[in-house]
Amino acid sequence: MMDFTLHTPDSAPEGSKETLSAAKKHYGFVPNLMGVLAEAPAAVKAYALLSDAFASSSLSPVEQQVVTLSVSHVNGCSYCMGAHSAVAKLAGMPDTEVEALREGRPLSDPKLEGLRNFTRILLEKRGLASPEDVDEFLAAGYTKAQVLEVIVGVSFKTLSNYTNHLADTPLDRQFKAFEWEQAVAV
Repeated sequence: MMDFTLHTPDSAPEGSKETLSAAKKHYGFVPNLMGVLAEAPAAVKAYALLSDAFASSSLSPVEQQVVTLSVSHVNGCSYCMGAHSAVAKLAGMPDTEVEALREGRPLSDPKLEGLRNFTRILLEKRGLASPEDVDEFLAAGYTKAQVLEVIVGVSFKTLSNYTNHLADTPLDRQFKAFEWEQAVAV
């Protein structure tokens, strides 16, 4: 792993200070991921913009967390699985669904399962979902616009997942109760 600095608004490069200050004001702390991303102002700004864009999508807060946890599970990102497990709980996702996502299992809610499955397909097929894959997602109750919104969510989480892999970003204390390690096949 590379040795990255966990920047604060004070230590960050000039182009990152405003983004970190806004994060601190919004969350009450600077998430370690954003502290790492601040090394490159373009990276932390891209993360903040994608985060805001995805949050403004037509997907509900619970549906957004289905996407973020599904991407993070497929990509094996311990940091994002921990952080977004906490966010999913705050969004009102039932414990059973959070646990299923953490374990990579199907969800009990058919519509949410359609979303989880479509997200997984996009990742595994590197965006080359078949017309049948898209039709199945639409049949679960989603729209063409939401096909594109899922891609925004995949982009948002892929940026953070890859960063966390390279930086071995430590999980913030605020998320410690949701630590996650990818299960290793025996």
